[in-house]
Amino acid sequence: MIKQYQSGHYIVGGKPVAAAKAAGMQAPQKAREKTIAYRILRAHDKSREPEKMRIKFDALISHDITFVGIIQTARASGLKQFPVPYAMTNCHNSLCAVGGTINQDDHAFGLSAAKKYGGIYVPANQAVIHQYARECLAACGGMVLGSDSHTRYGSYGCMGVGEGGGELVKQLLENTYDVAAPEVVLVWLEGTPPKGVGPQDVALALVGETFPNGDVKNKVLEFAGPGVAGLSADYRIGIDVMTTETSCLTSIWETDEVIEEYYQNVGRPEAYQKLSLEEGAYYDSVIKIDLSKMECMIALPFHPSKAYTIHQLQENPEEILRTVEEDCNRQLGGKVEMDLRRHINADGKIQVDQGIIVGCSGGMYENIMIAAEMLDGGTIGNDTFDMSVYPSSTSIGLAITKDGAAEKLMKAGAVIKPAFCGPCFGAGDTPAHNALSIRHATRNFANREGSKPGQGQISAVALMDARSIAATALNGGILTAATDIDYNEPEMNYRYDSSIYEKRVYNGFGSPHPEEELVLGPNIKDWPKMYSLEEDLLVKLCAFIEDEVTTTDELIPSGETSSYRSNPLKLSEFALSRRCPQYVGKSKAVAALEEERQQGGTPAEAAEILAKVGGEMKRTTIGSCVFAKKPGDGSAREQAASCQKVLGGFANICYEYATKRYRSNCINWGVIPFTIGKDEPFAYGEDDWVYVPGIRQAIAQGVEQIPAKVIAKNGTVSDLTLELSGLTPAEKLILQEGCLMNYYAAGYKD
Repeated sequence: MIKQYQSGHYIVGGKPVAAAKAAGMQAPQKAREKTIAYRILRAHDKSREPEKMRIKFDALISHDITFVGIIQTARASGLKQFPVPYAMTNCHNSLCAVGGTINQDDHAFGLSAAKKYGGIYVPANQAVIHQYARECLAACGGMVLGSDSHTRYGSYGCMGVGEGGGELVKQLLENTYDVAAPEVVLVWLEGTPPKGVGPQDVALALVGETFPNGDVKNKVLEFAGPGVAGLSADYRIGIDVMTTETSCLTSIWETDEVIEEYYQNVGRPEAYQKLSLEEGAYYDSVIKIDLSKMECMIALPFHPSKAYTIHQLQENPEEILRTVEEDCNRQLGGKVEMDLRRHINADGKIQVDQGIIVGCSGGMYENIMIAAEMLDGGTIGNDTFDMSVYPSSTSIGLAITKDGAAEKLMKAGAVIKPAFCGPCFGAGDTPAHNALSIRHATRNFANREGSKPGQGQISAVALMDARSIAATALNGGILTAATDIDYNEPEMNYRYDSSIYEKRVYNGFGSPHPEEELVLGPNIKDWPKMYSLEEDLLVKLCAFIEDEVTTTDELIPSGETSSYRSNPLKLSEFALSRRCPQYVGKSKAVAALEEERQQGGTPAEAAEILAKVGGEMKRTTIGSCVFAKKPGDGSAREQAASCQKVLGGFANICYEYATKRYRSNCINWGVIPFTIGKDEPFAYGEDDWVYVPGIRQAIAQGVEQIPAKVIAKNGTVSDLTLELSGLTPAEKLILQEGCLMNYYAAGYKD
């Protein structure tokens, strides 16, 4: 189905040819500029250094978990008005139940900010963040930055990048997004998908192939080839949105009359331009996908890369589920036992409890139309299996109502719900304990579905395409591949209707009203004071995580905690709560030492440690630190780093960062992103101290190998070499000042 070619390739005669067989070509660095990706990147690059890009985006987008913190940070840094279209959607905290009024207070704040600074405000349940961006912001050759990791609009010819809120703050203050010039990977599509194989199936196969070894990490995926032409716009975006799970930086596709028709349909024909491969373009590697050999897929807990064909799982459920179950239980750390094999019935088939079609990946018109056609005249039954369908926008909701899909689904027993991202991050349709949910959604990380392992609760989410979810529903919840069901392909006649947006969305771009007052509910708090970095640093390891990968959901849980993301102090109480519940208390105790030092005192515990290494109190910042092998996979949420900072965090130590966006978040919040050599075992543990003399000067001078001392719990002192590479000039200053807000307050500008 999928083959990877790690060597470089050139486009010769419209096809990829291995560099060794392509004569007379330009050098790779120069020929890479011919890729679609680089043509767009360079059009937005303000840098004079080809290897270090400084990007300005055409538009920004956030949702109601992130926009309050972004605006609070930006206004503390001198924001006057939004310089580019900035859309704020209300699709995450749409359920206004947790914590009383606070979710709706955030929505009121968002509308007042749109009025004051000239922004776009999309009320609750009108659209999920990425569907609004696709319909109203994306444009061929454009770039959109979003404070959500699934900011992907490549199939519409627009490069979407998902980052933490700090990067949006920089854009709002007319500064740049700084990134090393990325490699570009050509994803070459051939053939036509078999009937029943949907975009999620292709996406999961791609994620399963590329994520485990980091094959495309921080690279750009560029999709082209004869297989593209046979895919609808919905099918393409269904693959594209899941590229986030490969850990790539962004994505882009060649465009054609299918995308031209899409832009005509959404009322923006001027946003289309043809993007094609250029002869002689160089790609650092190639992935070839034969769509005709694709099968229906399932990604088992706890990651989209744990991908199997449904037929594989059906043939060997006991062994596969046991292996996955053991991996999951190791990750859960003994807090609760997941029992996946309980879902194998007496006939050896897998019984599922719930089916969900939702959000930016599942809630598209074609997915819902096909699911409805498959269920037409059938029933999901009246036993344990239930099913919910969430159209990703009001326009899609209106269309499936007009075209009869909503009626078919409801008559079969499915429930139609409004546009909402809740099931994707644990704020809706939480399954029962040890239940199994199949979802056409973006992620299936631990506790993202709303369960709480620390309280003895766990449920499992497996990712599947809407087609196979409908087939399973039709079969009473028995896991079924859509290719094993006979059904008719429905007529697709989606007509975008902008009238609801026109009546409900506030679009104030270009017309700020500075006299407007921000509406600040009682839960909306300013950021606490952040201290700058002294000459030396002393940090205590307050969390020590030895999992192979640590997700942002573990660093700061999703679900009901989302309601507190406008209150930094309240939210920080949840940091690492489902992974290392002792972390918050330990970090607070360390922060109290720094506070005492800031007030001119001499905290005894820190003084004792410094005496062992010859450190000087008045020139040493005291903070907490997290060790994890590979942190930051998943969401772009900046709170994974900001909560560490609010609790007094000043450093992370790891072998590598799972994503650029988490590392960027750490830097923007003044958490120094140290690494250590991958071959060097970290033979230390929780409650040990790390002393880094001369760190401020080392950062200023760009020193990448930094000597440090570890003071263990037993009092022994040993040497440690920390690594800190690839910092931009602005990032060096941000770390020295203690965070991005301090950087701006000090008068710096990129």
